Amino acid sequence: MPSPPRPSPKDAAVADELRLFHSGAHACGYWPERVARDLVLDPEDPRLALAYPQALRWGFRRSGDLLYRPHCAACRACVAVRIPVADFVPNRSQRRTLARNADIETRVLPLERNDERLALYRRYLRARHVDGGMDDHGAAEFDQFLIGRWNEGRLLELRLHGRLVAVAVTDLADDALSAVYTFFDPDASTRGLGTLAILQQIAWARREGRAYLYLGYWIEGHRKMDYKRNFQPLEGFDGREWRPMTAWAR
Repeated sequence: MPSPPRPSPKDAAVADELRLFHSGAHACGYWPERVARDLVLDPEDPRLALAYPQALRWGFRRSGDLLYRPHCAACRACVAVRIPVADFVPNRSQRRTLARNADIETRVLPLERNDERLALYRRYLRARHVDGGMDDHGAAEFDQFLIGRWNEGRLLELRLHGRLVAVAVTDLADDALSAVYTFFDPDASTRGLGTLAILQQIAWARREGRAYLYLGYWIEGHRKMDYKRNFQPLEGFDGREWRPMTAWAR
């Protein structure tokens, strides 16, 4: 596997200088019965774009203009994970997904909202997040949650015979891509479009010579998050270093 890249002195210095806040307690987005808190880099600092690559290496994630990392008093369930793309080998199920979707066209486009993307996003949320606080999102929430003001992002569009069926919001960060959020046509769920989007992001990272695809947080036993273990090899951040997930203590 490739060794973790060293941040440039400039990027490391910027990241070290940013103020770090501890959020107040809030409902956990993954386990409703739990209370969560986050570490958040100063959202008003104009240097966030410079700090972003190093923040990813420290296990942070982008949501809108926020760079955050879960930091809960009694829970360490959220583990930041990434795929070293040069070493990734699709398993049999993933190869079937690629074959099943050979008729889908994939394009990388600017990170912008339009009516077609917004309509698909809202359909996806209504099907997947009923009464979850996101099912009433509109244009403003789309921009606030996915686009942001300072990041360099792209959209990976998947189309079936010209019809938009999936969108993967993806950030560019020097040696890596970061998978921010994927939404797809709920009527095409049997195609495995979420898996396909990750496979296409891996291929994209390889084409551009990027070392990693960051997948956000893995949560063992959580039905919506545990799928990330299917992408091997996978590395997890233990708070100090990135380690192969095959060695992760269960």
